[in-house]
Amino acid sequence: MLLVLSEDHKEHLSFLPKVDTAVVGEFGRIALEFLKKGTTPKIYEGAARKLCVPVEMVQHGVEGLMYLMTESSKHMISEVDFLDSVLILGFVEELNQILLQLYLQHQSQIRSVLSLLPSNLPAYHNVEWRLDVQLASRSVRQQAIPMLSLRLLLMTGCDHSSRALQTDPSTLLHLISTLEAALAAMKTSHTRRILRNIK
Repeated sequence: MLLVLSEDHKEHLSFLPKVDTAVVGEFGRIALEFLKKGTTPKIYEGAARKLCVPVEMVQHGVEGLMYLMTESSKHMISEVDFLDSVLILGFVEELNQILLQLYLQHQSQIRSVLSLLPSNLPAYHNVEWRLDVQLASRSVRQQAIPMLSLRLLLMTGCDHSSRALQTDPSTLLHLISTLEAALAAMKTSHTRRILRNIK
């Protein structure tokens, strides 16, 4: 899976090639600290004074780096997909490798921080299913009409909810095959090239 970066995000990250590689590593450390403890304007001001740039530029650079790392960790993208995602930014290979090392070093920490954050979206908890088959009716003595009933149990924080679904097996198999084909298409090199060129 490739990350699709917005124009604002690309603009925020465009600051990174203008600074030393050690500064990029420091920005990664600051971004990780901000994820754990929240932002501190004094750190932005101190870094801006050292680099002789506006505070907003430093803030946007750190926040852009934080967004890149959190989205990559959230989707658990592979090394190849990460490099393909940052390739669109036009950075030199050395900077791409530094960003990759930051991502690989801090991926597990970022995922643990993200797991502690409250989520408003319902999450999968369990599924209950039943297969009903109608074998006969008054008008037709021999028939077989299968119907699959599903109950999805979802969690939103501490609240539990459920959704009832009903389908026939052929529709369910068609849905599964369509989703598998879509996932397979996302992994092809042709799709990666298209996503890389979308702006």
